[in-house]
Amino acid sequence: MKQNGKRILFIGIMLIVAFVVWTGLILTVDVQPLGQNGTNIGFATLNCWFHKLTGVHMLIYTITDWLGFIPILVCMIFAGVGLIQLITRKSLFKVDYDIIALGIYYVVVIVAFLGFEMIPINYRPILIEGAMETSYPSSTTLLVLSVMPTLIFQSKRRIENDIWKNIVVILTIFFSAFMVIGRLMAGVHWFTDIVGGVLLSAGLFCIYKAVVMLAGKEENE
Repeated sequence: MKQNGKRILFIGIMLIVAFVVWTGLILTVDVQPLGQNGTNIGFATLNCWFHKLTGVHMLIYTITDWLGFIPILVCMIFAGVGLIQLITRKSLFKVDYDIIALGIYYVVVIVAFLGFEMIPINYRPILIEGAMETSYPSSTTLLVLSVMPTLIFQSKRRIENDIWKNIVVILTIFFSAFMVIGRLMAGVHWFTDIVGGVLLSAGLFCIYKAVVMLAGKEENE
């Protein structure tokens, strides 16, 4: 199990490296002033072609925007689990280590989320309520693919009933796929924004999972 943890940690690190390289490529490859108000976008030919292919669908954007509160709800649920353990066990050191690691992980995700909101790698291909917004990496993709896999991971560890466990896994996978594909097809992001969000979130989750596996007994794997 420790060996699996090391392997997943290596994969996570490689995904983060891939995200950094991908970001560097966006800043240097085929950069053209084809964005809103003449702003530069990397991989301009690819991004513009894909944007014209999908078009803009504000209904899908609105639906996925509202559904973006579900990952936040998941975070709140696990925060509640940790709080209950802290109150009943009367010591932070007696809270399950995977829950403590999860809390730290969520903080890292939030920092990444807010950090890229302030760093304009790319702007959205369209104005949102008349304003330009940063779009790289896709914040919704980052949030969904960082948080929802933890629901699957924790469900496998904590739910004993296989039927309920499978229901959670299937619904979570379906929801995550719908959100990422919906965000891609809504036309509010460049194609490269989605790819960046997938790479970063996958890397962060793999590192979290590896830390839990290396720190203690791994169950239900």
